[in-house]
Order: sequence, then C-alpha cells, then structure tokens
Amino acid sequence: MMPGVQQLYDVCEATWPPARRFEEGVFTFRDGAGGGKRVSAATARQPVTADKLPRAEEVMRGMDQPPLFMIRDGEEALDALLAEAGYDVIDPVNLYACPMETLTAHPLPQVTTFTIWEPLAIMRDIWAAGGIGPARVEVMRRAQGPKTGLFGRLNARPAGTGYVGLHRGVAMVHALEILPDHRGQGLGGHMMRQAAHWAADQGGTHMSVICTQANTGANALYTSLGMRLVGTYHYRIKEDAPR
Repeated sequence: MMPGVQQLYDVCEATWPPARRFEEGVFTFRDGAGGGKRVSAATARQPVTADKLPRAEEVMRGMDQPPLFMIRDGEEALDALLAEAGYDVIDPVNLYACPMETLTAHPLPQVTTFTIWEPLAIMRDIWAAGGIGPARVEVMRRAQGPKTGLFGRLNARPAGTGYVGLHRGVAMVHALEILPDHRGQGLGGHMMRQAAHWAADQGGTHMSVICTQANTGANALYTSLGMRLVGTYHYRIKEDAPR
C-alpha cells in the first residue's frame, strides 16, 4: 500500500530531524539550530484559536527563530487563522512517493553513482554551492535511522550529491543537488535510483521525496520517474515580527 500523506510527514521528520522538539499547549515546537524552515516550524496538535498565537510566537522568538508554522493538508482552519493574523505563505511543498520497484527496475550505469557515509568533503562542497550549508549537514547527522549520502559523477568529474534516510519502510531523499554544469544529463534520475537500490537493501518498500512547488525542474524529474504526488504542505511566516 502506498504511504499516505501523514506517513510522509512522519518520515520527513524522522529522516530530517530538528535539534530539539517539544510540546507546549496545542503546539509542537522545533529548534532547528539554523537548519532551515523544515526543522524550525511549529505544528498544531489540536485545533488552534487566536488567543494561543502570542505565546507560540514568544516561544519561537525565545529560540531566536521567527514565528513560523507548517500547514499540512487538512489544516485549512489554521491556515485561515494565521492569514488573518498577518502571516504570509512561503514555500509550498509537494510530497511524492512510489513503490521501490518503480526505481529499482532500471539498471544503474557503472561508476556513476555511489552511497557514502559520512559525506566526503567534495559532497559538502557541492551542497554548499547550492546553499546547503553545515547546519543542514548537521540535520543529516542527527537522523537516527538507516541513512547514507549519495554521490554522483559525470565525465569522471564530481557532479552531484544528496542524502537519503529510511523510516519504517519508507525512504526519503533530501538535499539532492546537481552542479549547474551537469544538469539535464540524467544524473538526478540515476541518483534517485541509487537511493532506491540502497533503501531496498535496507528493507525499504517505498521511496519518497519532497520539493518546493516552485522548483519546476525537480517536480518534472520526480514525475518522470513515475513518482506520484501524495500531498502538500506550506509555511506561514511573520516576516516583520520582532526577534
């Protein structure tokens, strides 16, 4: 059975974890330690009313983070509440999944893709060139389940990197980055298939990935590989809030 959207939310959190997570009132808060919105956004555990927002904002500012909420499928009431409170939408995200055999059925080209952990210096350099700095590499290191790095080469040159983790049978790829000079040559697809072969060897049954809706190239890649859109989420942020 294909994983549902709630399962993918759980896989995302397990494979890309915050530095700290705690509950207070109706919210779950996350300390991202500089690792980006995905590990810093608060989520609702129960229905939210407007009187709960000031304390939530205080908690997030206390972690030196702007007020930021993740809005998942089915949370239209929270979305409307935050819009009324002056929060802006940022980074709508698509979640894709497919059975592992959708990707493992295709052979991999030789000496093109590899799984490596810990990340090599060249992998960290490729991530850094794409804006994925040390704080996000630390997110990868925090993940407790099976995980590995992905490394790709084209024309005998380093060309791409990524990371994949596995949680309860579902693997998720994060931080897939191909150097600009090597894009459009099929390496992204090879690296996704490499991730699937690794995950299948770990007992995984399904592959998943997330990307922003604005990243047209990534969305086209994942649909071309036979992955199916399972759900979405987006953030609401108060950009002008005092820190």
